[in-house]
Amino acid sequence: MSTPAVINNNHEHIVPACLLTVVGGFLDVYTFLFRGEVFANAVTGNMVFCGLHIARAEWTECLRYLIAIIFYALGVLTAEWLRTKVAPTQKLGWHQIILALEIVCLLPIIFIPKGHLDFVVNATIAFICAMQVETFRKVHGLPFASTMCTGNLRSSAEALFKYLHTGDRKELGKVCHYYTIIFFFILGAVVAAILMTRYGEGVFFLAPAGLTIVFFMVSTRRLLGALRHWWRSLRPRS
Repeated sequence: MSTPAVINNNHEHIVPACLLTVVGGFLDVYTFLFRGEVFANAVTGNMVFCGLHIARAEWTECLRYLIAIIFYALGVLTAEWLRTKVAPTQKLGWHQIILALEIVCLLPIIFIPKGHLDFVVNATIAFICAMQVETFRKVHGLPFASTMCTGNLRSSAEALFKYLHTGDRKELGKVCHYYTIIFFFILGAVVAAILMTRYGEGVFFLAPAGLTIVFFMVSTRRLLGALRHWWRSLRPRS
């Protein structure tokens, strides 16, 4: 009888989750500072700005926020569609495919001129962040979001109340879990603000570099072995 394949749960570890959260904060600062003050990581702020510009009959300004909202929804749909197409026991799993797609989409962004094409960048990053938050949803069984922190803050406050009310140390562990995620999101924003202000938007390449590290962190040994074999096959033989 064949041994059942082991499902890869590396994506639920805290270290890759924190790194994803750093990238989330990093991207939010980038789109706000360099791409027209749009929050591409989440849609709530964009909906508010969209409504504000509708009230002022500023249709062009409204459109750039509306496009980001639409592409965020498309990102969720794409992630779910890919999930239905990829078996959890495949060598290259759903989480790795999403990360690879994110990296491919992010790499050309730095070459897109600022100004009238900012809506393309914001739509792309909104699409990417939606895929990420839809795909990476738990750490050690606890729900979390890597591109926004409203839900994380709510969950941390809820767990803190339960700990203070019942003394359950498991709830205290949840508090630490969520505050860690929030800390790394803020850290990503701080790093982005400092480095981009000092060195310019070329620092943006740190975002796909961080996602590449996460890709290898969440990959199985079987996949890493296949990647090593593929890389060696590309090297010229003496």
